[in-house]
Amino acid sequence: MSNVDQVTTGTGEVTASTERLGGLGKVLISAYIVLALAATFRSVYQIISKFDEAPVAYSLSALAGVVYIVASIALIKRHGVWRKIAWIALSFELVGVLVVGTLSFTVPQYFAHASVWSQFGSGYVWIPLVLPVLGLIWLWRTRPVAKA
Repeated sequence: MSNVDQVTTGTGEVTASTERLGGLGKVLISAYIVLALAATFRSVYQIISKFDEAPVAYSLSALAGVVYIVASIALIKRHGVWRKIAWIALSFELVGVLVVGTLSFTVPQYFAHASVWSQFGSGYVWIPLVLPVLGLIWLWRTRPVAKA
């Protein structure tokens, strides 16, 4: 049984698509689900109990949680429009981690408390920085390729 199926695009072009999820895909999806739950529940607690202490940080953590949820769903579904959503979510996440990480060092007064993306995700063992890079590499490596 082959792990590669032929897919016909809307223009009639035949492409090869890897249907099997593979080890890296399973690890990525699992990590995104765990991070989605951790970031979302932590931010909900922080927003409910102490939002006035660090509204920017807690809002960013909530945004990160939403991005992780969307990325998780898109990586699980990973076909058609969901693949594009995965690209957008992971790219947005990477840019968010880089921007917030940089700002948390250069303008620390904006971050009275840490967010998921503060200091490039150091509070989460830099997983928020590494995960989108691995996810984007995985999306690139599993992209549909034109059949020669």
